[in-house]
Amino acid sequence: MTSLLADIPQPSPVKFDPLPERRGQADLIQRRIGVVGLGHMGVAFAANFVADGHQVLVWDRNPEHVAARRPDGARGTARLVDLAPCDVIVSSVSDDDALRSVVFGTGGLENVLAAGAVHISMSTISPALSHHLAEVHGRHGQDYVAAPVLGNPDAVRARKLFVLASGRPAAVERVRPLLERLGQRLFVIGENVAAANLLKLAGNVLTAMTLQSMGEALALLRKGGIDPRVGFEVFTNSMFDAPLHRIYGEKILDENYSPPGMAVPLAVKDLGLALAEAERYAVPMPAASLVHDRLVEMVARGWADLDWSALGLLAARDAGLDGASPADGDNV
Repeated sequence: MTSLLADIPQPSPVKFDPLPERRGQADLIQRRIGVVGLGHMGVAFAANFVADGHQVLVWDRNPEHVAARRPDGARGTARLVDLAPCDVIVSSVSDDDALRSVVFGTGGLENVLAAGAVHISMSTISPALSHHLAEVHGRHGQDYVAAPVLGNPDAVRARKLFVLASGRPAAVERVRPLLERLGQRLFVIGENVAAANLLKLAGNVLTAMTLQSMGEALALLRKGGIDPRVGFEVFTNSMFDAPLHRIYGEKILDENYSPPGMAVPLAVKDLGLALAEAERYAVPMPAASLVHDRLVEMVARGWADLDWSALGLLAARDAGLDGASPADGDNV
């Protein structure tokens, strides 16, 4: 595979300011942080790290993203090798292939990071890749912690995420203060790094199925002449008062599908990973398979730029209801 770094200009190495005297191991691992991937989540992570007073260096496969999205107070670089001084690397990328491209190989993180550095993967990736990453980093004397999250970019900014962490206990403890600052609760799943990733995939299955069922229920109310907002108030103030119903129910009611917190193609990818694990363990998931196909249908309709809560839009269209505004390129 051709290196993604081949065509990127090679500026002078980034130099960090001298660190103040360190008072302990927890302080050490929080001082110099590299953020790999400047999508919506990565940008929000970097901004929070800057706000907490850390020295933050950001990198993205697209140099234009570094220039345009770098939070104030963070430094940007076009070279992965400039992340070498970092005590902690936080990666937030789109999929398995993207993470492989920045970790493996001569110019990848496995050969850039110093022994003792910690790579925290907050991406939604396959359990198998997570297990492999732990092995590779271990051979280089580095630590690896899988820490996918439940929550969207708004939750990152509000520090309302739920963080799922797995890894070697000593490594998890080293980065615990950092992870706890990102959200409202840190769940330590265990030593098997793949466990956190499987739990994250299962959580996304539950979310997608909830969006599908909410879209259907609200479409039924509209078609039956009941204001769906009245139904939403009844549901969320009685048996369905979970944050998931409130946050995404509002999106469906307001037809607030853009910009996406979770774009439809990423949701397709996540449910595909979950279904692959289900096949591996011989776990039938008929409802998840159905919702996966509904998400694929949204891509086919030209709605790839919408949030996955647009499953509510698809339910409304199937019911013959008008009024929702899909993305440009709608083929319906």
